[in-house]
Amino acid sequence: MSLWDWTLEVYCLPGVPEATLDLQDRHGQNTSFLLWAIWAEGPSAEALAGGAAAAKAWDATVLKPIREVRRTLKAAFPPVDDGAREALREEVKAAELRAERVLMETLETLAPASSGGHPALESLRAASAAWGSPAPDEALARLARALV
Repeated sequence: MSLWDWTLEVYCLPGVPEATLDLQDRHGQNTSFLLWAIWAEGPSAEALAGGAAAAKAWDATVLKPIREVRRTLKAAFPPVDDGAREALREEVKAAELRAERVLMETLETLAPASSGGHPALESLRAASAAWGSPAPDEALARLARALV
């Protein structure tokens, strides 16, 4: 199963959206990168380093600016018509989702599914450390628990 298809499947599990958003918003992690590490069951240190570099560049250049626009468009923006603003927000949301998919497709080329053989929490710890600013273990464990 592709990383994207797997992600769509697990994102529906109770607690996964909340855990990933917490890791993203409160702890500065990239959820696509973390989910890739779990899907690949702990990519090698070399693959993690390459993935972190690619994800950081994509995050800074593409994802964060799109996300900021989407979040800005959530509130009323007088005198802009609410219907027009909300329609634009949905288009920006679709672009953000597409940008996440492009990143995941890129990460997938660096390490295939089940290539590492490590459990989810171990994979998350390694990925979070490779990101450069590790998230608290409990936040990582919350995501790992939600995936079972």
